[in-house]
Amino acid sequence: MKNIPRKELKVSAIENGTVIDHIPSENVFQVVKMLNLKNIGSQITVGINLESKKFGKKGILKVSDIYFEIEEINKIALVAPSATLIEIKDYEVISKKNISIPNEIMKFVKCFNPNCITNHENITTKFNVIKEEGEEVKLHCTYCDKITKKENITFI
Repeated sequence: MKNIPRKELKVSAIENGTVIDHIPSENVFQVVKMLNLKNIGSQITVGINLESKKFGKKGILKVSDIYFEIEEINKIALVAPSATLIEIKDYEVISKKNISIPNEIMKFVKCFNPNCITNHENITTKFNVIKEEGEEVKLHCTYCDKITKKENITFI
């Protein structure tokens, strides 16, 4: 019998840290930038255009020794709402959850409206998230009432 080569992906396991899986491939570097991962000293493994039965192609980030706070998870949700967050301790999965876009976003997104008070005063931004079936997420500024489309979201 002939040996048939097995197709398998070999990405080293991490001892402690977080795996962000099922990131749309085109958004992987946006997540890296948004989380400021280039400035941390931990080991980071980046995978792009990996085969996925569920999504066709996907991206993955493995970040050693880092566990993300809720604000960072909410940032990931805006860019990669299909992502899965997996926390690892001593090579064991301690938590695995699908992330979801919150109903309200505060502090880390800039209002698209240049005349908004949040762009001129020291006021924390606050948005209501608009999630309509089959449409991209939009953010509604609670101060100026303007709507920011997903492609215009700027992280601060």
